[in-house]
Amino acid sequence: MTFLSSLPQSMDWHWVWLTVAAFLAGVLNAVAGGGSFLLFPAMLGMKMLPVQANATNTVALWPGQLTSVAAYRDDIRKNLRLALPMGLAGLLGGAAGAAVLLNTPQMTFLHLVPWLLLVSATIFALSGPVSRWLERRKGTAGSAAHPPRRLPVFLLTIAVCFYIGYFGAGAGFLLITLLSLFGFQDIHEINALKVVSTTLANGIAFVIFTVNGQVVWRYCLLAMVVCAIGGYTSARFARMVPQTVLRGLVVFIGLSMAAWFFISEQ
Repeated sequence: MTFLSSLPQSMDWHWVWLTVAAFLAGVLNAVAGGGSFLLFPAMLGMKMLPVQANATNTVALWPGQLTSVAAYRDDIRKNLRLALPMGLAGLLGGAAGAAVLLNTPQMTFLHLVPWLLLVSATIFALSGPVSRWLERRKGTAGSAAHPPRRLPVFLLTIAVCFYIGYFGAGAGFLLITLLSLFGFQDIHEINALKVVSTTLANGIAFVIFTVNGQVVWRYCLLAMVVCAIGGYTSARFARMVPQTVLRGLVVFIGLSMAAWFFISEQ
C-alpha cells in the first residue's frame, strides 16, 4: 500500500502521456492521419521550447512515413516522370519551411501554435466533403478530363511542402486535393505522388533540424519506437472502426488541442 500511495509522486506523468500520445499518434497516422495533433502537444508538455518540440515531433514521425514509400514503390516506379518533380518540390518546399521555422522566435511560434492547430483541424474536417466532391467530379469528367498541368502543380506543391517543413499537420490531404483538382484521377497515382512529396519534405526537414541541434533525442527516440508500434498494431483497429468515426475523432482532437492552447494564452 505504501508503494502504491507513493507511485503518483515518484512517476513523471509527462513521460506516461508522451508514451500514450506517441502510440496513439502512430495508430492515427496509419489509419487516418493527424497524429501530430496528439504528439506535438505532448512534446511541449515535456518543457521543450516550441520550435524544438515541433522539430522533435517531425523527426519522431518521419520513419513511419518512410515505410509508406515502400508500400507505394510499384506505383512510384510506374509514375517516375511525375514522381521526380514532385520529390524535388518536396525537397525545396520542406527545406524552405524548416529554415523559416528555425528563424522564427520561440514566443512567436508559440502564439502561432493554436492557429496552426485550428487551420490543420479545419483542413481535416473538410477532407470528407471535399473528397466526395472530387469523386463526383471525376465521375462526370469522363473522357473530357484534361491532362494535368505540371508546372502549376509543381509550384503549388512547393507551397504545400513549405507548410510541411514549417508545421505540416493535414498537409497530406492538401496534396491529394491539389492533384485531384489539376486532373490526376488514379487514386494510386495520387497517393504515390503525395507520399513522395511529403516524405521528402519531412526528410529534408529531419536533416535540417538534426544538423541544427533542434531535436531532443531522449524524447524523440521513445516517440519513434512507440509510434512504430502503434502504426504496426493499427491494421486490426482500422478494420473495426469506420473511417468517418476516425476522421471525426482526429478533428475533435485537433480542435480540442487548439482550444486548449487558445485558453492557455489568456
